[in-house]
Amino acid sequence: MQAAVVREFGPIDNVAVEERPDPVPGPGEVLVRVGAVAVNFVDTLVIGGTYQFLPDRPFTPGKGPAGTVVALGAGVTALAVGDRVLAMAEIGGYAELAVAPAAQCYRLPDRMGFEEAAALSLAADTAWFGLRERGRVQAGESVLVLGATGAVGIAAIQLAKAFGARVLAGVSSMAKAELVREAGAEAVIDLSRANLRDSLREQVREATGGAGADVVLDMLGGDPFDAALRALAWRGRLVVIGFAAGRIPSVKANYLLVKNIEVSGLQISDYRKRMPELARRCFEEIFSLHEAGQLHAPAYRTYPLPRAREALGALLDRTVKERIVMTVLGG
Repeated sequence: MQAAVVREFGPIDNVAVEERPDPVPGPGEVLVRVGAVAVNFVDTLVIGGTYQFLPDRPFTPGKGPAGTVVALGAGVTALAVGDRVLAMAEIGGYAELAVAPAAQCYRLPDRMGFEEAAALSLAADTAWFGLRERGRVQAGESVLVLGATGAVGIAAIQLAKAFGARVLAGVSSMAKAELVREAGAEAVIDLSRANLRDSLREQVREATGGAGADVVLDMLGGDPFDAALRALAWRGRLVVIGFAAGRIPSVKANYLLVKNIEVSGLQISDYRKRMPELARRCFEEIFSLHEAGQLHAPAYRTYPLPRAREALGALLDRTVKERIVMTVLGG
């Protein structure tokens, strides 16, 4: 099979597409003929050797490929050859064939193609867990999404709206306001305003009648995190998902006490390993909302597998505004 291979951790120049032996599923695993897989920033961390969980080398990167089951490992009974699945494997997706735990494979709805499934993977499920599990959002509450124009952000806006929440979308430029409004945001928070520490709180209070945000999903960290913490409502919950702004912030515990607020973190892979039934319920609801027209994949651009390095470069250089999806012929 063809696969992208990393032999030494480092820059994306270390990624080479080459011929590799076909993998064989072990007990409890399935072999998937990959149709498409998203290109995620986390993949570059794994390639660079800076992610918290690093595979043995050589390895093939790529999380969450979508494709067709072509072989079953020993003991697999819940899936069958021919099933179309989203396979939430941690690595191996940048290839024609990928092995994944059967317990972390989710049958796709008939009307969902591989590219759309790949575009949703690692975005919609992250947003779901941030809202449902860590944020415990309730209908009628207000949700502030920081990093709202990214894949997780767009999914979070749609899901929060589907859950009955009022959605506030934080954007780095008001030129992006229409994008988040189309996704369902009722108010747009301008993160480019001067004195963000005060201006963010003022905008949130104006949008919530002075109450503040009940839930904040933060993909940014840095100054937006500091400002959003001050914009939480009484008993508000802020969920840390990433640090795209660069700085990892810190929190003074007395501030949490005085305002009766919470800060929690979300590392989505742990849930699939430790709470597989909750992860399955997550995808069942995501697929159901997609079928109902309440959740759509973000706009995406495709690159074929032989251009894997180019796709990664476009992600890092931010030369492509859409989500990047790698396609595999024959999937």
